[in-house]
Amino acid sequence: MAKPDRYAVIGHPIAHSKSPIIHQLFAQQTGEAISYEAIDVPADELAEMISEFMAEDGCGLNVTVPHKQNALVLMDTLTDRAKLAGAVNTITRGDDDKLQGDNTDGIGLIADLRENLNVELIDSSILILGAGGATRGIVPPLMEQKPAELIIANRTVDKAQALSNAFVDLGNIDACGFDNLNNRQFHLIINATSAGLEGELPPFPSSMLSPDTVCYDLSYSMRDTPFISWAKQHGCKQAYQGWGMLVEQAAESFAIWRGLRPETAEVRARLP
Repeated sequence: MAKPDRYAVIGHPIAHSKSPIIHQLFAQQTGEAISYEAIDVPADELAEMISEFMAEDGCGLNVTVPHKQNALVLMDTLTDRAKLAGAVNTITRGDDDKLQGDNTDGIGLIADLRENLNVELIDSSILILGAGGATRGIVPPLMEQKPAELIIANRTVDKAQALSNAFVDLGNIDACGFDNLNNRQFHLIINATSAGLEGELPPFPSSMLSPDTVCYDLSYSMRDTPFISWAKQHGCKQAYQGWGMLVEQAAESFAIWRGLRPETAEVRARLP
């Protein structure tokens, strides 16, 4: 009996990852013979680990925090969406042993918002909180949805402005500080900061929430994240963690590797 094709997710830390469970469920559903594990990789061992994994007949890797941007320079080729995102979360070893880097985070977010949560993005007003790597990965696919406006807000305005300038070719993207959000309301607010996971939330004004605002946290936890708790406390009726995005981006990775797309509904139902 042939050995299953080998895949893994790498990060640091990685013990909390649900990716092995998700991909095992995809494999059971599709009948694909794969193995999938989680491997903790310190930053200074990233290049060596990727090389060794692929040399030992590894077929593909998912990449998570903090390695997404550093993995970019280790690839032989990059997809357009990986170039735009400036980060890699999916690595595929080709028949020629060349490594291709892709980024499925953005398409995972759009799939969750549009298909699973029925959030209307066309002509909507979108606010992204935070101007780090996570924001860079989701701006291009969000702009493809033709929102009426997209604003990046950050504690340090210069950082938000720099990110806005980087995507000037995609359309009108504004930047501001958190203190400029008072009495401005949005259809969709996406939290792309890591704030709250360690302690206090940044000073987001509750006035930016209306009863119809959708709040979405790219982070996820077994209980409400601080951002989701804050949103609910201030009357938000539609507040979601990033579990759906996690499953949808994994389905895109699986499709890249195996050539068929698994159904996600059952897998999403198995997660919180």
